[in-house]
Amino acid sequence: MQILQYLKFAPFAIVGILLLILILSGYVKAPPDVAYIISGFRKTRVLVGKAGIRIPFLERMDKLSLRMISVDVKTTDFVPNSEYINVKVDATVKIRVGREDELMQLAMANFLNAKEEQIVDKVQDTLEGNMREIIGQMKLSEMVTDRKAFGEKVQENALPDLRKMGLELISFNVQSFSDQNGVIDDLGIDNVSRIKKDAAIAKAEADRDVAIRQAETDREANDAKMESEVQIAQKQNELAIKKAELKKAADIKQAEADAAYKIQEKEQAKALETADVNAQIARAEREAELKEKQVLVTKQALDAEVRAQADAERYRQEQEAQAELFRRQKEAEARRYEQEQEAAAKMRAAEASKYAKEQEAAGIAAVGKAEAEAIQARSLAEAQGIDKKAEAMQKYGEAAVVEMVMKALPEIAKNVAEPLSRVDKITMYGEGNSARLLSDIVNGTTQVTEGISAGMGIDVKALLAGLVGGKLAAPKVVVQQEAPLSVAPAEDGGEESVEE
Repeated sequence: MQILQYLKFAPFAIVGILLLILILSGYVKAPPDVAYIISGFRKTRVLVGKAGIRIPFLERMDKLSLRMISVDVKTTDFVPNSEYINVKVDATVKIRVGREDELMQLAMANFLNAKEEQIVDKVQDTLEGNMREIIGQMKLSEMVTDRKAFGEKVQENALPDLRKMGLELISFNVQSFSDQNGVIDDLGIDNVSRIKKDAAIAKAEADRDVAIRQAETDREANDAKMESEVQIAQKQNELAIKKAELKKAADIKQAEADAAYKIQEKEQAKALETADVNAQIARAEREAELKEKQVLVTKQALDAEVRAQADAERYRQEQEAQAELFRRQKEAEARRYEQEQEAAAKMRAAEASKYAKEQEAAGIAAVGKAEAEAIQARSLAEAQGIDKKAEAMQKYGEAAVVEMVMKALPEIAKNVAEPLSRVDKITMYGEGNSARLLSDIVNGTTQVTEGISAGMGIDVKALLAGLVGGKLAAPKVVVQQEAPLSVAPAEDGGEESVEE
């Protein structure tokens, strides 16, 4: 699948590669001495010393040389000049293609893709024709003596023809002139004779001028010598006078200088003495200031030492005091922590003891209550039995009932007190607990008597009251207690104990 995806882009890649090849194949860069002319598909472009792109198969590229070309121009035969003297001329010409747009267009039309030899062949004829024309206009002596003028005239005459071909003429140099009759040689001989003559005349005139100049020079030299001697004498006299004046002035100046020197010497000595005294005074003052500063420095050093010792001692005492305070604080904190821990421990112990005692009392109370309820139930059962006996014994009347109750009461009291006889110690917490215990016992007995009254239909309390009030004779009932009960006062105001 990936290969198929890549194949979709293959045509685009091929086209891109072809375009790149075309661009690279069409890339051209012209050197500075050759013009590349690109024409065809687009506007004609001229590249000189720069790069460009040529579209292959659609555009063509032509070349045009811009180099300087040297052309050897000679007349093929003798040419008559203005004096009808047959002359031959040999010259060297420098030309090149013009850089102006107009000249470039003309050069492209005439020399496109042409070699230098081809350009030279086309130019030689033109230059030779112009040179022949100038030879016919000038004298032989003019040409021979002034070659520069001849070359300038040839250039001026040939320039329009060269520009029509798109060329520039850089220089025109004549190499040689020649003729058929040796006129140029004769001109040379005449020139030599004339030169010799002129030289002899010049020499004679020069000799004469030299003699005249020599005489004048001698006279002038003599006059100059005399004048010089006079001037020398005057100068020597003036010099002597000047020397005398200078000596006088020098003597005066010397005397003044000597006097001034002595005065200056005395002033300098005085100044030295003053300076010495001032120096001594200044030295004494500096020594005094130095001693004062030394004393001050010593005092400051002592003060600093004493202050430092005092500061050190104060710092030591402060550190000791801080250490002692810190130690005391830590000890106090330790004691406070120990006391707090001890109080907390005592509190936890008291709470544990209280809780244990409360649980113990609750257990004992629960046991006593359970036993009292059992006694009550047993007494009720017995009362029910008695009730049935009373039904059977109604014929005996109240006397029999009283007798039966009186016989049963000691047993009831014994049974009520029997659970307490087995208790070793009863510990009660809180106020009024002993009274509550006796109240529970009385209530138990009362419940028994009330149960008898309800079961038998006889008011036992009224019956007993009537019996006591009527002084009924009855056998004495003795309730024996196996052990007296003693109620101990509660310790710490919160506990009461009943001991057997």
